[in-house]
Amino acid sequence: MKSISLIPLIFLALSCKPSREKPNVLMISIDDLNDWVGCMGGNQSAITPNIDRLASEGVLFTNAHCQTALCGPSRASIMSGLRPSTSGIYGQLKDNEIRTASDTMKGILFLPEYFGKNGYKTMGIGKIFHEHAPDGVFQESGGRIKGFGPKPDKPFHWNKKGTATDWGAFPDVDQKMPDYQSAQWAISRLQENHDRPFFLSVGFLRPHVPWYVPKKWFDMHPIENVHTPPYLENDRDDLPEIALQIDDLPMMPSTKWAIESGQWKSIVQSYLASTSFVDYYVGQVLEALEKSPYRDNTIVILWSDHGYRLGEKGTFAKHCLWQEGTNVPLIVKPITGKRGLKVNVPVELLDIYPTLLELCGLTKNERNEGKSLKPLLTDPKAKIKEAAISTYGRNNHAIITEKYRYIHYENGAEELYDREDDPNEWTNLASEQSMYNTKQALQKLLPKVNAAWSEKVTMRQNEYFIKATEKPN
Repeated sequence: MKSISLIPLIFLALSCKPSREKPNVLMISIDDLNDWVGCMGGNQSAITPNIDRLASEGVLFTNAHCQTALCGPSRASIMSGLRPSTSGIYGQLKDNEIRTASDTMKGILFLPEYFGKNGYKTMGIGKIFHEHAPDGVFQESGGRIKGFGPKPDKPFHWNKKGTATDWGAFPDVDQKMPDYQSAQWAISRLQENHDRPFFLSVGFLRPHVPWYVPKKWFDMHPIENVHTPPYLENDRDDLPEIALQIDDLPMMPSTKWAIESGQWKSIVQSYLASTSFVDYYVGQVLEALEKSPYRDNTIVILWSDHGYRLGEKGTFAKHCLWQEGTNVPLIVKPITGKRGLKVNVPVELLDIYPTLLELCGLTKNERNEGKSLKPLLTDPKAKIKEAAISTYGRNNHAIITEKYRYIHYENGAEELYDREDDPNEWTNLASEQSMYNTKQALQKLLPKVNAAWSEKVTMRQNEYFIKATEKPN
């Protein structure tokens, strides 16, 4: 009997496999990173080659905004797909409290859970929600490395209750940093064989305070080359009183103090060094993906939970509704499509959830309040929404369009900035009669729902919020 070779049969069987499985997802989140990355041009001293390269290989959203400039509520919004004004999560709370934060949160499937229920292997390490993740969200969890890294025996420059803010070269080697450990865990997962598509989330801590990284990262940013951001001494003179109350953060350094003490450049240097440090470990994870069998079938998305002020508007903090606090890096690298595209229309971190579902061919989650960014991945002028909305506390909102930032507070106070003519937001136009019709149009975009503060929220950040929560609902 004539023998039959099995090679053609094996080839036939392999060729009958689906030509394309569902794509994997690598989601990278970074804590407190503003637009000080090379590809966004927020500070000319920034050195971030790996984030810049990812932007050149994907789509960069230059006008992306967080739902609130505070870690916990921002991340709860991204992962639940709901606005803070819908969920009532305006402040910090424990990860395991999110599901029961309000009646609206009942039955919510967090982003990784949605993928898990659709056949994905879900894995996560580091700060993804405020702490790490609620119990059971990831099928495989590397947990959160407790704390924000090793600290010296005593602070170098700043030691006030209510903040971990401090800056300086410490420790001696990267291996002692939590982000180093998170990167190694993620790299090892990319080196494994997975029998189904995966959703891998990596949450980096830096440049969150304290701005401690080893000296070699400071050496990349000689103090004489450091550029402080634009600053107007009387910038706050045209702000409403309620804006000053919200921004009353005595635990944080003020710009006036930083100038008088000669520390402003040192603070900026420390932030830039922390950003270069985290950029390197983002690059390590991306390199591991490139060397893996998954390189051609993995969507990469990178985002920061909110921005950060490095002296703008008089202080060093996030907590605000201004540009430096809400604008964040957002990069999407799809499987196929245009590369190096910049999208300048306003989008929101809320859009991440529906975007990933559509890119992966999963059924839409009807509870998502964001919009899929998929149309913008090929047409940077596609119309998917009129504005981005950022919220800070109940009934305080910023409406951001390509041209304007309109801020409306719970007591009716307003700010209005023409971002084309005034990118630093130094001149509040809200009282100008000529801007009345513009304000009226922007007011129509304010959220219609302003849920009561969740009783689970334990930290309001300052006296303004404590007073606000005592008001009748």
